[in-house]
Amino acid sequence: MARERKFSTDELFQLTKKNLLEYGYEGFTFSLLADQLNVSRGTIYKYYENKDELITDYMLYEMNLYLTELKQIEEYDGFEAQFDFLLDLILKKSSIYQIIEIGQRIPSKTNQNTNSNKNRLANYHLDMYQYLQGFIKLGKTEGKVKPHIPDALILGYIFQSIAIPNHFGIPQDLWNLSIKEIIRHGMFMK
Repeated sequence: MARERKFSTDELFQLTKKNLLEYGYEGFTFSLLADQLNVSRGTIYKYYENKDELITDYMLYEMNLYLTELKQIEEYDGFEAQFDFLLDLILKKSSIYQIIEIGQRIPSKTNQNTNSNKNRLANYHLDMYQYLQGFIKLGKTEGKVKPHIPDALILGYIFQSIAIPNHFGIPQDLWNLSIKEIIRHGMFMK
């Protein structure tokens, strides 16, 4: 049996992320996490009632970090600079979209803490889109973005482009530059 010891929130969340990405929602267990932290499962249960509560708490932590960085978009002058900043941030934090997708598997009927966390996550998504509305508006004002395309479609296209898996192992720098180019200019020769 693992001996009792303390672990930091950062350690817990880093292993939660690693395990979610490696094993998915279904494969994520307190037993696996406890073994990696060298503690008993009971130690984790002192902090979290179930895995859904831990996962949503981790997601809040991750989204808070993401939004803190996203706010920096306002420090960049002009749409092109904001576009580069946004795509670099999205590509750097690409695993957050996998985690969000995993989080959507959490059952709708769960404990009060998990439900509260899920509501807060929904508000974080609204906050994120609020920052990005200004980005899209700037692009339309500067004549860089076609005004007739709905804002939600533009943002969805950008985020979905990032989610395309790199199955062929294209070098990450080339992959990122190609995504930027396709979003910026399309794929057709002019």
